[in-house]
Amino acid sequence: MDGSLIPLFHILIFPGFVFLVGAAFLAEFFDRKVYARLQNRQGPPWFQPFADIVKLLAKEDIVTDDADRGIVNIVPLFGLTAVAASFLYVPLWTVAWPFSFTGDLIVIVYLLTIPAFVLVLLGWYSPNPFGSLGTGRVITQLFGYEVPFTLALLTPALVAQSWRVTDLLAYQTTHYWFIATTPIAFFVAVVALVGKLERIPFDIPHAETEIVEGPMVEYTGRKLALLRMMFQTETVVGSALIAVIFLGGPYCPWIAGALTGIAASIAGFVIVMLKTLLIVFLLSLIKGLFARLRIEQMVHWCLLYLAIPILAQILIVIIIAAT
Repeated sequence: MDGSLIPLFHILIFPGFVFLVGAAFLAEFFDRKVYARLQNRQGPPWFQPFADIVKLLAKEDIVTDDADRGIVNIVPLFGLTAVAASFLYVPLWTVAWPFSFTGDLIVIVYLLTIPAFVLVLLGWYSPNPFGSLGTGRVITQLFGYEVPFTLALLTPALVAQSWRVTDLLAYQTTHYWFIATTPIAFFVAVVALVGKLERIPFDIPHAETEIVEGPMVEYTGRKLALLRMMFQTETVVGSALIAVIFLGGPYCPWIAGALTGIAASIAGFVIVMLKTLLIVFLLSLIKGLFARLRIEQMVHWCLLYLAIPILAQILIVIIIAAT
């Protein structure tokens, strides 16, 4: 391959957009299958997530007269693009990740915040009252989960004294995984990710039985497909990020040093994917065990049971580092 085309291949194909979409379909199938088995159901076939997106793409794309046509046509693309861009900075098989740079953890956190603002804009420009109500819930919920999620990811950074994801990964190759040294941060990151993805019990901005999908109520066809893909890909990116930061990413002590070259890269990639599916499994388990909360319950719960424990975890880390 022409050297000038390699960056384009990485961005568009692997480990870029095409691979991320494929991984999103796999994660969606795995999530729905686990959720179905928890409810003693059979669950969908393996191709169902792909078929759902194709069906939506084939449906009529409607924009109501009172909506801002320019905003509602372009904004869903920003959300999916932001998530795809953040995925490039998650090391999938090596510490020497070519897209890594100092401070990339902050960039990932920032990019993963954009989907929430996409929903805010879509609901704000929707003439439907359910859209406006859902927008208010998105903004309110954002204050509940975003601070604990960010602090949870920054806690390992304080231990490793770096804001670079590959540095956090390298630290775990010579020390314990961060799930062992900062378990509270891992717990907070997983639960806050549920809020970030607006999954049960934090699916309050959508709440089909209450406000009929909230900010997404007016959107059909391609726009709805893009929004669904935004959440599906964000599930993969968020789960992979937690797997890398807290579970050692491609590193596994049982095979460390046993493989070299391309074999080590392939093994590391498989390990990351398995750890990512483990995080998706935890998300499915939470979804199956809990019922939806009210918006004020969600904010109160996050501030009480996520923010306070993660601040305690950071204090512990600072004290240990000072001694």
